[in-house]
Amino acid sequence: MHKPILVVAVGGNALLQRGEIMSCDNQKKSISATSEALAKLHEKYRLVVVHGNGPQVGLLALQNLAYQDCPSYPFDVLGAETQGMIGYLIQQSLKNKLPGKHVTTVLTQIAVDENDPAIVDPSKFIGPIYDRDTAVSLAEENNWVIKPDGNKWRRVVPSPAPKAIVESDAIKCLLEQDHIVICGGGGGAPVIDNKGTLSGFEAVIDKDMTAALIANEVGASDLLILTDGTHACVDWGLPTERKLEAVTIDEIGIYEFAAGSMGPKVAACCNFAETGGTGHIGDLYLALDVMNRSTGTHISK
Repeated sequence: MHKPILVVAVGGNALLQRGEIMSCDNQKKSISATSEALAKLHEKYRLVVVHGNGPQVGLLALQNLAYQDCPSYPFDVLGAETQGMIGYLIQQSLKNKLPGKHVTTVLTQIAVDENDPAIVDPSKFIGPIYDRDTAVSLAEENNWVIKPDGNKWRRVVPSPAPKAIVESDAIKCLLEQDHIVICGGGGGAPVIDNKGTLSGFEAVIDKDMTAALIANEVGASDLLILTDGTHACVDWGLPTERKLEAVTIDEIGIYEFAAGSMGPKVAACCNFAETGGTGHIGDLYLALDVMNRSTGTHISK
């Protein structure tokens, strides 16, 4: 009998600690710790792993600027590059932790709506953090849109909602064979599907929303979003801060969460819970405890 399917979305801290140099060695160090948590989850679940790519795709975009005689590559292509790079590092690390298991990375295309209203209001953070003056200077120089990220500033780009997983059937086939599947990295490469003809679209999709869509399409029992906090919190950072534990969609729906961080995580869990599953939010290094419900926020219908 097959184990239930768990889709795990790992955030930026699973790949790189905030403020760290974006070196390959630093990413390998963080991914090794992430793989420990994922390997334990695989004992109970068939795993689908979706990862972020904000710092990495931003770095590639900055590297683009160094080649002034060559037009910059669009974000769908940069997103595909990060799927290969990060997928390779996670795949290798998981294979080392679980040498007898199949681990497969699927370069994933995600269909989006080119008329999505989110396109005119960029919200997806990419690249490194800056102080305000540096961010303003870079924005003026490179025609960027910037927004505050905590007490720092970062570049933001359009982030349309994912509509369909182009490689959905391939992911399902691999799960049937008990592969650990790494897919939808960085939210996937955004494409427009014009009557079966695919073309790339200049955007970066939120990986948590893509993870929720993948979870629905593959029949997952649970969606787990791992981050650098133990819970979704009301009044985060204020004296009145309060952790949310077991809540319904309606209960959590009365609160507002930051658009660039916890907001998409809560929305993704609610979208998934609408179909009858349970969405979980918790700390990366407490993944097993979150699924055992001894910590974390758990959202159900």
